[in-house]
Amino acid sequence: MIRLTWYCRIVLLGAMLGGGCASDPTEGYATVSPFPRGISTVSVQIFENNTFDREIEFELADALIKQIEARTPYKVTSPARADTILTGRVRSVQRDQLSKSRLTGLSEEVVLSVTIDFQWRDQRTGRPLVQRESFSGHALFVPSRPTSEQIELGAFAVVQRLARDIVTEMQADW
Repeated sequence: MIRLTWYCRIVLLGAMLGGGCASDPTEGYATVSPFPRGISTVSVQIFENNTFDREIEFELADALIKQIEARTPYKVTSPARADTILTGRVRSVQRDQLSKSRLTGLSEEVVLSVTIDFQWRDQRTGRPLVQRESFSGHALFVPSRPTSEQIELGAFAVVQRLARDIVTEMQADW
């Protein structure tokens, strides 16, 4: 039976942990930031919206600003001062009925789906860092009694999900 001293255990543990990490996030587990280097500021533009659902573009811009400030090393600033710019377009907003009441025929569960196109572009070089088309987010709300949730609750949930997913897309390509 082999007995290891506490020093040997620490060295062995360090070798095991250090051997599993990569210096580049694209090569596996890494201890460095997954966000592109050389960028410190982002400008978030209000997305273009040609749908009949208003206000969703303003809510999305607000949610994006909060997510970028909270989850990335970047600061949100004006377009004139920003290294990069995030722009986009709301393509569609759909409501799909999942179930309806047998008594009234009214919707019991509804899924709100928002589809967008967005581009995160480096203003210094003009090249896109991330570009996605038909990027979708979905949220469920229950407009029937007893909960009687309003559509604004579904819109809030889908906007929050889209903002989280867009910020996740801003990480380095895997």
